[in-house]
Amino acid sequence: MRTFPKLSDPGSGSEPRAMPNPGLARRAVTVHEAGTVQHGDDWLVEEAPVELRYDGENFAVMMATPADLEDFAWGFSLSEGLVSDAGAIRGVAVRELLEGHVVDIDTGGTALVDAGPARLLPGRSGCGLCGSRRLEDVLRPMPPVPDGPMLGRDALGRALAALAQRQPLNGSTGAVHAAAWASPDGEILRVREDVGRHNALDKLLGALCREGVDLRGGFVLATSRASYEMVTKAARLGIGLLAAISAPTALAVELARAGNLTLAGFVRPGRYVVYSHPGRLQAQQGSR
Repeated sequence: MRTFPKLSDPGSGSEPRAMPNPGLARRAVTVHEAGTVQHGDDWLVEEAPVELRYDGENFAVMMATPADLEDFAWGFSLSEGLVSDAGAIRGVAVRELLEGHVVDIDTGGTALVDAGPARLLPGRSGCGLCGSRRLEDVLRPMPPVPDGPMLGRDALGRALAALAQRQPLNGSTGAVHAAAWASPDGEILRVREDVGRHNALDKLLGALCREGVDLRGGFVLATSRASYEMVTKAARLGIGLLAAISAPTALAVELARAGNLTLAGFVRPGRYVVYSHPGRLQAQQGSR
Protein backbone atom coordinates (compact mmCIF):
# COMPACT_ATOMS: atom_id res chain seq x y z
CA MET A 1 0.00 0.00 0.00
CA ARG A 2 1.44 3.35 -1.00
CA THR A 3 1.89 5.95 1.73
CA PHE A 4 1.26 9.54 0.62
CA PRO A 5 3.16 11.75 0.25
CA LYS A 6 6.04 9.88 -1.35
CA LEU A 7 8.00 12.91 -2.39
CA SER A 8 11.49 14.01 -3.27
CA ASP A 9 12.74 17.51 -2.66
CA PRO A 10 13.07 19.41 -5.98
CA GLY A 11 15.33 21.94 -4.33
CA SER A 12 17.96 19.48 -3.19
CA GLY A 13 20.18 20.13 -6.20
CA SER A 14 20.40 16.45 -7.03
CA GLU A 15 19.72 15.11 -10.51
CA PRO A 16 16.25 13.61 -11.01
CA ARG A 17 16.09 9.94 -10.33
CA ALA A 18 15.84 7.59 -13.27
CA MET A 19 12.27 6.52 -13.94
CA PRO A 20 11.92 3.27 -11.95
CA ASN A 21 9.41 1.64 -14.26
CA PRO A 22 7.87 2.28 -17.67
CA GLY A 23 4.48 3.86 -17.28
CA LEU A 24 5.48 6.32 -14.58
CA ALA A 25 5.75 10.11 -14.84
CA ARG A 26 7.27 12.53 -12.34
CA ARG A 27 5.45 15.75 -11.52
CA ALA A 28 5.88 18.64 -9.09
CA VAL A 29 3.25 18.75 -6.35
CA THR A 30 2.37 20.73 -3.24
CA VAL A 31 1.03 18.90 -0.19
CA HIS A 32 -1.05 20.77 2.40
CA GLU A 33 -1.27 18.92 5.71
CA ALA A 34 -1.92 20.00 9.30
CA GLY A 35 -1.28 23.66 8.51
CA THR A 36 2.02 23.02 6.73
CA VAL A 37 2.97 23.15 3.06
CA GLN A 38 5.46 20.75 1.53
CA HIS A 39 6.85 21.04 -2.00
CA GLY A 40 8.31 18.12 -3.87
CA ASP A 41 7.94 15.66 -6.73
CA ASP A 42 5.64 12.69 -6.93
CA TRP A 43 5.35 9.68 -9.22
CA LEU A 44 2.13 9.37 -11.21
CA VAL A 45 0.92 6.58 -13.47
CA GLU A 46 0.81 7.43 -17.16
CA GLU A 47 -2.38 7.10 -19.18
CA ALA A 48 -1.89 7.39 -22.93
CA PRO A 49 -3.77 6.68 -26.17
CA VAL A 50 -2.82 3.33 -27.67
CA GLU A 51 -3.95 2.78 -31.26
CA LEU A 52 -4.38 -0.86 -32.25
CA ARG A 53 -3.94 -1.63 -35.94
CA TYR A 54 -4.56 -5.00 -37.56
CA ASP A 55 -2.69 -5.62 -40.79
CA GLY A 56 -2.26 -1.88 -41.26
CA GLU A 57 -5.90 -0.94 -40.59
CA ASN A 58 -6.97 0.99 -37.52
CA PHE A 59 -9.32 -0.92 -35.22
CA ALA A 60 -9.51 0.92 -31.90
CA VAL A 61 -7.85 3.50 -29.69
CA MET A 62 -7.59 2.44 -26.06
CA MET A 63 -6.44 4.45 -23.07
CA ALA A 64 -3.80 2.42 -21.26
CA THR A 65 -0.61 2.58 -19.26
CA PRO A 66 2.17 2.51 -21.90
CA ALA A 67 4.03 -0.52 -20.54
CA ASP A 68 3.92 -4.16 -21.70
CA LEU A 69 2.09 -3.05 -24.86
CA GLU A 70 3.13 -6.12 -26.83
CA ASP A 71 1.51 -8.28 -24.16
CA PHE A 72 -1.53 -6.01 -24.34
CA ALA A 73 -1.81 -6.52 -28.09
CA TRP A 74 -1.70 -10.30 -27.77
CA GLY A 75 -4.12 -10.43 -24.87
CA PHE A 76 -6.62 -8.00 -26.39
CA SER A 77 -6.58 -9.84 -29.71
CA LEU A 78 -7.23 -13.21 -28.09
CA SER A 79 -9.62 -12.18 -25.31
CA GLU A 80 -11.77 -10.19 -27.75
CA GLY A 81 -11.87 -13.06 -30.23
CA LEU A 82 -10.19 -11.03 -32.98
CA VAL A 83 -7.83 -13.91 -33.80
CA SER A 84 -8.64 -17.60 -33.72
CA ASP A 85 -5.58 -18.58 -31.68
CA ALA A 86 -2.12 -17.38 -30.69
CA GLY A 87 -0.62 -18.84 -33.86
CA ALA A 88 -2.55 -16.31 -35.95
CA ILE A 89 -0.40 -13.48 -34.61
CA ARG A 90 2.70 -13.27 -36.77
CA GLY A 91 4.22 -10.27 -35.06
CA VAL A 92 3.58 -7.13 -33.04
CA ALA A 93 5.39 -3.81 -33.48
CA VAL A 94 5.07 -0.93 -31.01
CA ARG A 95 5.87 2.65 -32.02
CA GLU A 96 5.89 5.68 -29.75
CA LEU A 97 4.62 8.90 -31.31
CA LEU A 98 4.15 12.38 -29.93
CA GLU A 99 0.40 11.76 -29.56
CA GLY A 100 0.68 8.29 -28.03
CA HIS A 101 1.55 4.78 -29.12
CA VAL A 102 0.71 2.77 -32.23
CA VAL A 103 0.63 -1.02 -32.00
CA ASP A 104 0.67 -2.89 -35.32
CA ILE A 105 -0.54 -6.48 -35.14
CA ASP A 106 0.32 -8.65 -38.14
CA THR A 107 -2.13 -11.50 -38.69
CA GLY A 108 -1.63 -11.98 -42.40
CA GLY A 109 -5.14 -10.69 -43.02
CA THR A 110 -6.82 -13.28 -40.79
CA ALA A 111 -7.94 -10.94 -37.97
CA LEU A 112 -11.69 -11.06 -37.42
CA VAL A 113 -12.24 -7.31 -37.56
CA ASP A 114 -14.94 -5.46 -39.44
CA ALA A 115 -14.11 -4.18 -42.88
CA GLY A 116 -16.09 -1.00 -42.16
CA PRO A 117 -15.00 2.13 -40.32
CA ALA A 118 -12.94 1.84 -37.17
CA ARG A 119 -14.63 1.76 -33.79
CA LEU A 120 -16.58 4.94 -33.28
CA LEU A 121 -15.54 5.50 -29.69
CA PRO A 122 -12.12 5.29 -28.05
CA GLY A 123 -11.84 2.81 -25.21
CA ARG A 124 -11.38 4.53 -21.88
CA SER A 125 -9.05 2.91 -19.36
CA GLY A 126 -11.94 1.85 -17.11
CA CYS A 127 -14.19 0.63 -19.89
CA GLY A 128 -14.21 -2.79 -21.48
CA LEU A 129 -17.08 -2.04 -23.82
CA CYS A 130 -16.24 1.34 -25.35
CA GLY A 131 -16.18 1.20 -29.11
CA SER A 132 -18.49 -1.78 -29.62
CA ARG A 133 -21.00 -0.85 -32.27
CA ARG A 134 -23.51 -3.71 -32.14
CA LEU A 135 -25.41 -5.43 -29.35
CA GLU A 136 -24.28 -8.82 -30.60
CA ASP A 137 -20.66 -7.72 -30.06
CA VAL A 138 -21.34 -7.31 -26.35
CA LEU A 139 -22.84 -10.62 -25.21
CA ARG A 140 -21.37 -13.32 -27.36
CA PRO A 141 -21.86 -16.83 -25.90
CA MET A 142 -18.72 -18.58 -24.72
CA PRO A 143 -18.02 -22.32 -24.89
CA PRO A 144 -17.86 -23.91 -21.41
CA VAL A 145 -14.49 -23.71 -19.71
CA PRO A 146 -12.85 -27.14 -19.44
CA ASP A 147 -12.38 -28.66 -16.02
CA GLY A 148 -9.04 -27.97 -14.41
CA PRO A 149 -7.14 -28.67 -11.19
CA MET A 150 -8.65 -28.09 -7.77
CA LEU A 151 -7.00 -25.25 -5.89
CA GLY A 152 -5.27 -25.75 -2.58
CA ARG A 153 -7.20 -24.81 0.54
CA ASP A 154 -5.18 -21.63 1.13
CA ALA A 155 -4.39 -20.79 -2.50
CA LEU A 156 -6.41 -17.58 -2.71
CA GLY A 157 -5.10 -16.27 0.60
CA ARG A 158 -1.52 -17.07 -0.31
CA ALA A 159 -1.82 -15.32 -3.66
CA LEU A 160 -3.50 -12.28 -2.10
CA ALA A 161 -0.77 -11.92 0.52
CA ALA A 162 1.98 -12.06 -2.10
CA LEU A 163 0.37 -9.78 -4.67
CA ALA A 164 1.01 -6.51 -2.82
CA GLN A 165 4.77 -7.04 -3.20
CA ARG A 166 4.46 -7.70 -6.93
CA GLN A 167 2.94 -4.36 -7.97
CA PRO A 168 5.75 -1.85 -8.58
CA LEU A 169 3.58 0.64 -10.47
CA ASN A 170 0.90 0.64 -7.81
CA GLY A 171 3.54 0.82 -5.11
CA SER A 172 4.80 4.06 -6.63
CA THR A 173 1.46 5.63 -7.48
CA GLY A 174 -1.42 3.93 -5.66
CA ALA A 175 -3.51 4.23 -8.83
CA VAL A 176 -3.02 0.99 -10.77
CA HIS A 177 -4.88 -2.31 -11.09
CA ALA A 178 -3.10 -5.65 -11.29
CA ALA A 179 -3.96 -9.05 -12.70
CA ALA A 180 -1.93 -12.01 -11.44
CA TRP A 181 -1.53 -15.59 -12.63
CA ALA A 182 -1.06 -18.10 -9.83
CA SER A 183 -0.45 -21.82 -9.55
CA PRO A 184 -3.09 -24.11 -7.96
CA ASP A 185 -1.33 -23.76 -4.60
CA GLY A 186 -1.37 -19.94 -4.77
CA GLU A 187 2.16 -19.13 -5.92
CA ILE A 188 2.10 -16.00 -8.06
CA LEU A 189 3.90 -16.62 -11.34
CA ARG A 190 3.10 -13.54 -13.45
CA VAL A 191 1.71 -10.06 -12.78
CA ARG A 192 0.76 -7.25 -15.13
CA GLU A 193 -0.41 -3.76 -14.16
CA ASP A 194 -2.40 -1.02 -15.85
CA VAL A 195 -4.53 1.95 -14.95
CA GLY A 196 -7.47 -0.02 -16.41
CA ARG A 197 -8.53 -3.35 -14.96
CA HIS A 198 -9.41 -4.81 -18.38
CA ASN A 199 -6.05 -3.72 -19.76
CA ALA A 200 -4.20 -5.33 -16.85
CA LEU A 201 -6.00 -8.60 -17.54
CA ASP A 202 -5.30 -8.40 -21.28
CA LYS A 203 -1.61 -7.76 -20.60
CA LEU A 204 -1.48 -10.77 -18.30
CA LEU A 205 -3.29 -13.02 -20.78
CA GLY A 206 -1.04 -11.82 -23.58
CA ALA A 207 2.11 -12.55 -21.59
CA LEU A 208 0.88 -16.06 -20.76
CA CYS A 209 -0.09 -16.85 -24.34
CA ARG A 210 3.19 -15.55 -25.72
CA GLU A 211 4.99 -17.90 -23.34
CA GLY A 212 2.77 -20.86 -24.18
CA VAL A 213 1.51 -21.29 -20.61
CA ASP A 214 -1.24 -23.89 -20.10
CA LEU A 215 -4.14 -21.71 -18.98
CA ARG A 216 -5.94 -24.68 -17.46
CA GLY A 217 -3.19 -25.03 -14.88
CA GLY A 218 -3.79 -22.02 -12.64
CA PHE A 219 -6.07 -19.11 -11.83
CA VAL A 220 -6.32 -15.32 -12.14
CA LEU A 221 -6.48 -12.90 -9.20
CA ALA A 222 -7.52 -9.33 -10.05
CA THR A 223 -7.38 -6.21 -7.89
CA SER A 224 -10.75 -4.98 -9.11
CA ARG A 225 -14.39 -5.87 -9.36
CA ALA A 226 -15.34 -8.81 -11.55
CA SER A 227 -17.36 -7.35 -14.40
CA TYR A 228 -18.88 -9.43 -17.16
CA GLU A 229 -16.03 -8.40 -19.50
CA MET A 230 -13.47 -9.84 -17.10
CA VAL A 231 -15.38 -13.13 -16.95
CA THR A 232 -15.75 -13.22 -20.73
CA LYS A 233 -12.05 -12.59 -21.34
CA ALA A 234 -11.02 -15.32 -18.89
CA ALA A 235 -13.55 -17.82 -20.22
CA ARG A 236 -12.65 -17.22 -23.86
CA LEU A 237 -9.09 -18.37 -23.11
CA GLY A 238 -10.19 -21.38 -21.06
CA ILE A 239 -9.27 -20.13 -17.58
CA GLY A 240 -11.27 -22.02 -14.97
CA LEU A 241 -11.15 -19.65 -12.00
CA LEU A 242 -11.26 -15.87 -11.70
CA ALA A 243 -10.92 -14.28 -8.27
CA ALA A 244 -11.33 -10.59 -7.50
CA ILE A 245 -10.79 -8.49 -4.42
CA SER A 246 -14.06 -6.65 -5.04
CA ALA A 247 -17.58 -7.70 -6.00
CA PRO A 248 -18.82 -9.27 -9.22
CA THR A 249 -21.78 -7.97 -11.14
CA ALA A 250 -24.96 -10.01 -11.51
CA LEU A 251 -24.29 -10.51 -15.21
CA ALA A 252 -20.75 -11.68 -14.48
CA VAL A 253 -22.14 -14.34 -12.13
CA GLU A 254 -24.69 -15.53 -14.69
CA LEU A 255 -22.06 -15.79 -17.42
CA ALA A 256 -19.67 -17.62 -15.08
CA ARG A 257 -22.37 -20.11 -14.12
CA ALA A 258 -23.29 -20.71 -17.75
CA GLY A 259 -19.66 -21.06 -18.79
CA ASN A 260 -18.43 -23.48 -16.08
CA LEU A 261 -16.11 -20.81 -14.67
CA THR A 262 -15.50 -20.54 -10.93
CA LEU A 263 -15.96 -16.94 -9.84
CA ALA A 264 -14.83 -15.70 -6.43
CA GLY A 265 -15.13 -12.18 -5.05
CA PHE A 266 -14.35 -10.15 -1.95
CA VAL A 267 -11.09 -12.04 -1.53
CA ARG A 268 -9.71 -11.14 1.88
CA PRO A 269 -7.24 -12.79 4.27
CA GLY A 270 -9.02 -15.92 5.45
CA ARG A 271 -12.27 -15.16 3.60
CA TYR A 272 -13.78 -15.08 0.12
CA VAL A 273 -17.19 -15.51 -1.49
CA VAL A 274 -17.76 -18.07 -4.27
CA TYR A 275 -20.52 -17.24 -6.75
CA SER A 276 -20.29 -20.11 -9.22
CA HIS A 277 -18.92 -23.64 -9.55
CA PRO A 278 -17.32 -24.00 -6.10
CA GLY A 279 -16.01 -27.48 -6.89
CA ARG A 280 -12.59 -26.12 -7.94
CA LEU A 281 -11.98 -24.78 -4.42
CA GLN A 282 -11.28 -26.97 -1.41
CA ALA A 283 -13.46 -26.12 1.56
CA GLN A 284 -11.87 -24.04 4.29
CA GLN A 285 -11.04 -25.81 7.54
CA GLY A 286 -13.88 -25.56 10.02
CA SER A 287 -16.48 -24.86 7.31
CA ARG A 288 -20.02 -25.97 7.92
